[in-house]
Amino acid sequence: MPPASPRIAILGIHHEGSRFAPPLTEADTREWLRLDGDAMWADAIAAKPRSVGGLWGFVRAMNVTGPWTPIPIAYLDCGAAGAIDHGWYVRVREAMREGLKKAMPVDGVYFPQHGASITTAELDPDGELFQMARDIVGPGVPIIATLDLHANVSDRMVEATDLLCVYRTNPHTDQSARGREAAMAMREMLAGLKTEKAFIRLPLMAPQVSQLTAAGPYAEAIAYGQTKVEETVMNVSICGGFTYGDTPDNGMAFIVTTRGDRGRAQAVCKELAERVWSCRERFLPRLTSLEECVRRAVANGRDAALPALCIADVADNPGGGARGNTTWLLEALHAAGAKGVALGVFTDPPLAAEAHRLGKGATFEAHFNRAENEPRSRPFQARAAVIGLSDGVFPGAVDGTAAGTMVDLGPTAALDLGGVTVVVITRRQQCLDPGYFTNVGVDPAAARTVVVKSRGHFRAGFLRLFRPDQVIEADVPGLTSPNLDSFDFRGVRRPLYPLDMDAGWSPPNW
Repeated sequence: MPPASPRIAILGIHHEGSRFAPPLTEADTREWLRLDGDAMWADAIAAKPRSVGGLWGFVRAMNVTGPWTPIPIAYLDCGAAGAIDHGWYVRVREAMREGLKKAMPVDGVYFPQHGASITTAELDPDGELFQMARDIVGPGVPIIATLDLHANVSDRMVEATDLLCVYRTNPHTDQSARGREAAMAMREMLAGLKTEKAFIRLPLMAPQVSQLTAAGPYAEAIAYGQTKVEETVMNVSICGGFTYGDTPDNGMAFIVTTRGDRGRAQAVCKELAERVWSCRERFLPRLTSLEECVRRAVANGRDAALPALCIADVADNPGGGARGNTTWLLEALHAAGAKGVALGVFTDPPLAAEAHRLGKGATFEAHFNRAENEPRSRPFQARAAVIGLSDGVFPGAVDGTAAGTMVDLGPTAALDLGGVTVVVITRRQQCLDPGYFTNVGVDPAAARTVVVKSRGHFRAGFLRLFRPDQVIEADVPGLTSPNLDSFDFRGVRRPLYPLDMDAGWSPPNW
């Protein structure tokens, strides 16, 4: 019999770590969110939480499926950034360890994790945290984690848990749904279910722009995987992986979890991996040159009969750890005299602060990246007028990745550079939906060209404004460029496709 009111510990670190981005320290509080104990619980049950959807989706599902005793321990959300300073990570990890020990005995453990974290000294903190929990609670207590589909899955992560439940949409619109799925699985396991798993990692490092789930090879793989879910197969998860982690665990991962049937898990896992490997060349990116992007934007400004254009600055995606402040597109569009352009969001806290000091209507010489040390974030300056100011706090669009949450960009300003309007923010993040413009009085629906600093998550929020054929991905430098040859990969296992076009793979002989 399951316990009358099972005690479920909740803890985790939600972080996507890039080796190529500047390390993230505890001092920069704009870059992270920490919730401990009661604060985590209050956020999870809030009308508009700040935490990831997996956390509050799990909590709300547990609340409606029966009695339980939640034990919220600690949650750290660093978003996508450089490696976490290891000393800070160790302090968080040890606080979690002590919290979990103090909570014992528990009947289950839930991690609202990302799965691609790295620190300045540890390449698999996710696996380390899962193993830490397993060592404390023992082999009989279910441990379940939700993961981003960009997770870099290690063997230790799979072995230490009973279920890894991975997002199935990119842009991510199913985070809370996966939290609910994790809660349903927890209820099954509390009633006695024992899972069996199979895991394969391919030597395939798919560029981030080829991991969308509306169409394409990754979408097809996920959709086919879901046809295998039935009474025995309880979960099929396919992680595209996070390219810029640069770890031995990079590579597309397949995890199949069954209700006690290891042979079935292995057969399904093998079939899925073979299908994807056979079409690996379809994951190569197709980008548009800077010159062509500028040409089309200039043409759009001159001819209102042309369809509106969306340019994705995929190489400067804060959702992948980039700084959100490269000026390649901004400078080129301004120099070409492009009109009707709205660009967002550009992370520059000093510039946003200056605009707020000067006030709406002021005209000044705007210095972009005056306090930035990352070489790819070149300085740029232009005459600008402050046309909008806001606190940057607003609810996420109901049809976007930020749905159900409260967005906080920090002090935000809209600057008119004469044909190009730039939305400048304080708290680094990618542009997810039109609210990132409209909160400061800029209407992207009225623009002839919209430039978004995002890799793919913007597509859900901007779908009502742009058809897929109106969106192009710019080939410019940046910390999240899909041109993988421009990075000095040192930690991945080689050979690895497409870094090594002749990479081979054979399925495991279980």
